[in-house]
Amino acid sequence: MIDLALPWLLLGLPLPLLAWWLLPAAAERHGGALRVPFYGVLGALPGDAEGKSARRWAGLGLKGLAWLLLLLAAAQPRWIGEPESVPTRGRDLMLALDISGSMAMEDFDVSGRAVDRLAVVNAVAREFVRRREGDRVGLVLFASRAYLQAPLTLDRETVVEMLDEAEIGLAGEETAIGDAVGLAVKHLRKLPSEERVLVLLSDGASNAGVLDPLRAAQIAAEESVRIYTIGIGSGEQILQTPFGPRRISGAELDEETLERVASMTGGRYFRARDTRGLLDVLAAIDVLEPSEGENASVRPIRALFFWPLGLALALVAALWLRRLWVEVAAAVGVRGQAAEAGRVTA
Repeated sequence: MIDLALPWLLLGLPLPLLAWWLLPAAAERHGGALRVPFYGVLGALPGDAEGKSARRWAGLGLKGLAWLLLLLAAAQPRWIGEPESVPTRGRDLMLALDISGSMAMEDFDVSGRAVDRLAVVNAVAREFVRRREGDRVGLVLFASRAYLQAPLTLDRETVVEMLDEAEIGLAGEETAIGDAVGLAVKHLRKLPSEERVLVLLSDGASNAGVLDPLRAAQIAAEESVRIYTIGIGSGEQILQTPFGPRRISGAELDEETLERVASMTGGRYFRARDTRGLLDVLAAIDVLEPSEGENASVRPIRALFFWPLGLALALVAALWLRRLWVEVAAAVGVRGQAAEAGRVTA
C-alpha cells in the first residue's frame, strides 16, 4: 500500500497560477535596443506562429508537471507493508558454554548410544535459544580462554548457527570459568535492561584464566546480572570393551564453586547428569526467567520520495537544455536572416 505522509502539501499545487493572477506583472524594461536598417524586411519574413504557440504550451505543461512532482516528493510518498508482530521488550540473556577437552567425554546416553557432552549440550541449547522469543541472546565460548562468539541479538537463528560451529578444544583444553563470567557481564552491561541473565554450562573446575570465579560473580552481582550455573555430566564415562560396557570415573566437577557463583547473584545451580536432566534444567530456567516480550504490531515503511524528486530534477534539466537550445537556434537563425536580408536590400 502506498500513501503520503504529508498529503496537505498538495494544496500548494495552484500556487503558480495564484502568483500569476494576483502578483503585478514585472515592469517592462526600456534598455538599449539593437537597431538594424533592415528591420522591416525581417518583420516581413514568414514565421512559424503556430509552432511557437505549441512549444510555449508544451513548456508550460512541463513546468507544471515538474511543480507537481516536487510537491509530490515533499508530501513524502511511502510504501507501507503488511503488519508484523514484534516483541516490545524482553531479557538480555547470555549463554556461556564450556568447550574444554573434558566436554568430549561420552557419558550421555542417546537412544542407547554413548554421545559426548558437547553434542548433547548443543542440541538442547539450540532448542532453549529458539524458545527465548523476545529476548536478546548472546553466546560466549570458553575453555583456557573465553571468547564472545555472538553478541546480544534478537536474531536467535544466528546464535543457533554459532552453537553448531562450536568445537571442542577451539579455545584450549582447560576451564576458565571466571573469565567466561567476566566477559559475559562486560557485554551484558553495555545495553540498558532491567533483566540481565547469564546461563553458564560447565563440566569441570576452574583451572585457567586471570579472573577468579567468585570475584567474577561479585562483579556480576554489582551489575545486576543473575547467573544460573549448570553442572554437566554424570561423573562417569562409559567405555565399550571386549567384555562389555565399563564405567570409569570422569572429570572432577567443582559443584561448590558453581553453586556459590549462582547464589551470590540471585540465581540457582543445577546438575544435569543425563539428557533428560539437561532438558529439565533448561525448562526450569524458562520458568524462572520467562520471556516477557509483549508483541506489538508494526508495519515496515519504505520511502519513495526520491522517485518524483528525480523525475522533477530531470524535467528541470530538460527545460533548461531546451531553453539553451532555443536561444542558440534563434541566434543562428537571426544571423542567417540578417544575411539574407542584406542580400535582398542590396
